[in-house]
Amino acid sequence: MMTDSTIHNRPGERLDHSFHPSARMDVLVILGHGLTGNKDRPQLVALATGLAALGWPCLRITYAGNGESEGNFRDCCITKEIGDLQAVLDAVPDNVSVAYVGHSMGSAVGVLTAARDLRLRVLVSLAGMTHTAAFVQREFATITPDEDCMWEDENFPLTRRFIDDLTLLGDTLAAAAAVSQPWLLIHGEADDLVPVADSRDACEAARCEKRLLEIPGAGHSFDEASYPLLITATDEWLKAAFG
Repeated sequence: MMTDSTIHNRPGERLDHSFHPSARMDVLVILGHGLTGNKDRPQLVALATGLAALGWPCLRITYAGNGESEGNFRDCCITKEIGDLQAVLDAVPDNVSVAYVGHSMGSAVGVLTAARDLRLRVLVSLAGMTHTAAFVQREFATITPDEDCMWEDENFPLTRRFIDDLTLLGDTLAAAAAVSQPWLLIHGEADDLVPVADSRDACEAARCEKRLLEIPGAGHSFDEASYPLLITATDEWLKAAFG
């Protein structure tokens, strides 16, 4: 389906991706990472591998400016990544139904995309970021945009563009209320980067078919003990939606 495809976003940057073929040909599960991440984050690899073994073809993507994708990390923000995800959707055949699984900031990208683009038929959020302005204030209020780096990592410069994008957005609650697709939210109760309250607030705002699964002891990136829960819950949600 997507094995040999080359995907470029609208500015022309190549988006790195890995395809997991499986039995079904009518559905594709796209998995998107969070801030400073890429398609090879362990939780995304484990989930895609597990879902593919259960019959669901999966496509792990890396947003522009991250990992092996083209582009510059200084340009990264939620608004740009929405465009990246729409470019990926453009590459999917019309007869294939799409589910999107987003982690952390990648979840915010999914929520905002799903609210406006019905090519996403199913939505899954892992440790989803809802209160974007609060996240920026909590994590980066004491450092200087365009001078300092995120979490003191020189590979990830903090830019005014990123700060302004997430601050202006404020939160994704209005988009959550506009989501009409079936929506599964999964969050670790021990998440110390994006609090579980973000998923609780999103779930409360949502008017669609929804479920919130909280995993005791799991952190922001989950872990090997929680991966089977992610796989099972997502598989069940996909089966309910697609049969």
